[in-house]
Amino acid sequence: MSDAGLHTLTGAYALHALPESERREFERHLSDCEACSVEVHELSETAARLGLAVSAAPPRELRERVLREVATVRQEPPPGGRRARSGAPGHNGAARTRRWPAFALAASLAAAAGLGGVAVHQHQEAQDARHQARAAQQESEQLTRVLAAPDAQSRSDALKDGATGTVVVSRSQDRAVFLASGLAAAPSGKAYQLWFDDGGTMRSAGLMRASGDSSTTYATLLDGPVDGATGMGVTVEPAGGSAQPTSAPMALMNLPA
Repeated sequence: MSDAGLHTLTGAYALHALPESERREFERHLSDCEACSVEVHELSETAARLGLAVSAAPPRELRERVLREVATVRQEPPPGGRRARSGAPGHNGAARTRRWPAFALAASLAAAAGLGGVAVHQHQEAQDARHQARAAQQESEQLTRVLAAPDAQSRSDALKDGATGTVVVSRSQDRAVFLASGLAAAPSGKAYQLWFDDGGTMRSAGLMRASGDSSTTYATLLDGPVDGATGMGVTVEPAGGSAQPTSAPMALMNLPA
């Protein structure tokens, strides 16, 4: 094989796609060609990064677009010193026979790289979902520990429109749980927010969360320790919550002693 033909094998070599005889010949060529060595290193790193990405099904139109455009783009000749060698007698046939596979490989890598952003995005979404699942599981376990604590004490009170609220406190764990039943969903763009009453100063205890698939039953582990709080309240706030109450409390309850 001529030097010009060897220069076109960098992509196939990086992906371990060469027959054994061509692989050995190309590796001998690599020892004398710095430009090909650099190109192989860069292509190998790209292939490794793509291999680590979460797989994603490409759009159906991508394959058709690549196949349509690949025939309209001519591969550039080797840059620098390799251009001179490509003009050697007898190289034209070899160069032509290698041009299409080399460009097809480059097009495949480009298409895969284009999907890399989709794959990374889906990978991040999967990580976020796993993180949220772990957080929900930890909160559920803590909520159960409060309700099952030997020193757990509760107090119930009526809320608006016939709903009922119950606060359960475990002093040994320094945590509290709020349960509500028969409570209608918050208005659009709003959320129910819980507060600790620290001697007249309201401290946010997070947003109420529906229990399971029910929209009228809530079971929420209050954010943060009970500390010296003597009561708790519920207000209607913007969906993301507020640093301080912005509406009159729909419920104020003393914590059990």
